[in-house]
Amino acid sequence: LRIAILGTKGFPDVQGGIERHCQELYRRLALMGCKVRVYARKGYVNPEKTVFDGVEIFPLWTVRRKNLEAIIHTFLGAVHIGLHKNSFDLVHIHAVGPSILTPLVRLFGLKVIVTNHGPDYDRPKWGYFAKMILHLGEFLGTRYATAVIAVSNHIKNMLEEKYGREVFYIPNGVNIPMKVMPGSILRKYALKEKGYVLAVGRLVREKGFHDLIAAYADIVTDWKLVIAGGADIEDNYSKELKEMTEKNCHIVMTGVMNENDLAELYSNAALFVSPSYQEGLPITVLEAMSFDLPVLVSNIPPHMELITSDFCIFPTGDVSVLKEKLHEFIKTPSYRETILNNKELVKDEFDWDHISIKILNIYRDMLFPDKTGNVISTNTIS
Repeated sequence: LRIAILGTKGFPDVQGGIERHCQELYRRLALMGCKVRVYARKGYVNPEKTVFDGVEIFPLWTVRRKNLEAIIHTFLGAVHIGLHKNSFDLVHIHAVGPSILTPLVRLFGLKVIVTNHGPDYDRPKWGYFAKMILHLGEFLGTRYATAVIAVSNHIKNMLEEKYGREVFYIPNGVNIPMKVMPGSILRKYALKEKGYVLAVGRLVREKGFHDLIAAYADIVTDWKLVIAGGADIEDNYSKELKEMTEKNCHIVMTGVMNENDLAELYSNAALFVSPSYQEGLPITVLEAMSFDLPVLVSNIPPHMELITSDFCIFPTGDVSVLKEKLHEFIKTPSYRETILNNKELVKDEFDWDHISIKILNIYRDMLFPDKTGNVISTNTIS
């Protein structure tokens, strides 16, 4: 199968949930014999590295402005695909913003699959016009795609209720890792094994890092808080976070980290925290669970699909409750022992190899439907 991918910045080692999703998925599909071209954004990927694990990385220029970057890149990618449509069997578009180009790609005579990673229009960084465009992208992608995938059950249910069509649930995945011994990263930031709290993600307001910093600032402890991630484009929010932490020696902001360095942080942390206001299905939480880390998360629906323990959940945006739970965890070792075994919860349903087979079967069903002309339901996919 010859597949074109739109809607991601690219990979490897580009931060973002969609980027990690695409990296893990398409490297596996390439191993299964698919010919995959990922339309990446210049400035995020190495222009000299055109192949990664069998996947063709095809950088295209786009303007580096948060309101225009994704839509311009997707449009240019869609036009390029249209000009070379005989080179592809289908197109896979990720996220609601890029999905606005679904009708254009369908006009080229190509089948299109859309993966909805979450309601991006709920992010506080977008103004009225941008939110309207994102709503339109969700509508056009869901209405005109040959098949639609949701990465969580709450997204699947929302789309089916709004648009009255079948949506396939195929979640984000995770690799079950080998733990990494304390090494250069812990030494660099003066971290003690099992003596720090970890959060991972892009520095954008919907991730809620300002709440976490505010909650941690008044806790008296020798543990450190580590926030691993950076801003795609430096803005007022990322500067605000740095101002909040620059005088607190117990809060470390590492910037963007590669996969190996993150593995060392995950392996040796005592607790993982996700204070996010909006997610699709958070890969960072799945990764923390795969390292058998205790997790503490806000009570948004995607988190609630993964976490059931009341102790591990706090009301979104409630700094006082978050502070209480952090303090209780740090001061009470017995709590740490009651919320382990997270690895067992994720290794079956969220296995990338299993997920890749499901995606491949959807591709095949799109191209070779049953004799009635309908796409075969993924309920039959093993």
